[in-house]
Amino acid sequence: MLIFKFFILWLACGVLGYAQDPVGVWRTMDDKTGKPRGTVRLYLEGGEVFGKIESSFDPNNATDLCGLCPGDRKNKPIIGLVILRRMKKASGEWTGGDILDPDTGQLYRCKFKITENGSRMVLRGYVGISLLGRSQVWTRVQ
Repeated sequence: MLIFKFFILWLACGVLGYAQDPVGVWRTMDDKTGKPRGTVRLYLEGGEVFGKIESSFDPNNATDLCGLCPGDRKNKPIIGLVILRRMKKASGEWTGGDILDPDTGQLYRCKFKITENGSRMVLRGYVGISLLGRSQVWTRVQ
């Protein structure tokens, strides 16, 4: 019986750990149409979370370049482009980094929180304060 309880506790800890881990592939949604747009792979680098566009559901976007992107991302292919940078965990959410909108080339401050046992991410991009921004919900790809 003690071994069974230990196993259940170990399993619960593993599930909870996964639920808060942003690393993996996430499906993004188009703000205007509400339809799936593509996938972004989140990964750890130096203890911070980064995210790059992995795929687009529109085949016409597969070879697009980011002509409006600033700095070292200008004219880079959209597929493989790092759009989320330097996110750190603080008080139950990830914050401190930025997100790039490749459609406009605009860079926003960013924060996100993992919800629904790790299956959803509520991500907010903003200028200045969080009140001045917009949110998206991304879903984890299993």
